[in-house]
Amino acid sequence: MESASTADVVIKMFEHICPKASWCPRKVLDTVIELAIEIAREGREGRRIGTLFTLGFADSVLRNSRALILDPIAAHPREARLITDLNVRGTIKELAQLDGAFVLDEDGTVQAACRYLDTSSKDINMTFGLGSRHLAGASISRETNAIAIVVSESAVVRIFYDGCLQAEILPELWLLSRHSLHLRGPLHQDSLQDVAIFTAEDAVTKAEQSR
Repeated sequence: MESASTADVVIKMFEHICPKASWCPRKVLDTVIELAIEIAREGREGRRIGTLFTLGFADSVLRNSRALILDPIAAHPREARLITDLNVRGTIKELAQLDGAFVLDEDGTVQAACRYLDTSSKDINMTFGLGSRHLAGASISRETNAIAIVVSESAVVRIFYDGCLQAEILPELWLLSRHSLHLRGPLHQDSLQDVAIFTAEDAVTKAEQSR
């Protein structure tokens, strides 16, 4: 993915969810979305992989989760766990092959990896066709106020906030012919090179009004 295209994609995505998550630094959210798109597109070792990131309110997320294995991230110094570091991004791509979620602070520090999100899915209104990883993302975003960014094994990136699906990103336009969108109501679409971004119309309207 070319850097200019990625920058355009994540800027638009941030603008559309910013009205509901104004506490989140733009640079950090941009970086996590960009990394999620890269994982969705590239996979690992010739296969598609799925993973989940939570961004913000890390203490609350950690209280509502548990380790699946000994954490490969936690013992490293903070400066070695910043998501904006290219070496960390490479490490995250390798660890994304393991089960569990990555937990990030608002400043982009990776606090933990391989976490099982242990929250109730009661009252989460999830459309049919999305699996347990998406349900976990929606639930943790409602429980903790964190943003959840989910990479599916079908190479679609979905963003949840306050228990609701906020956006869907297809990293390759040909995927449009294979996937049905799960966003509800009127949609807004941005297509930049070979990336398609779908958000709810009301989120776009709120973003434009806040400028």
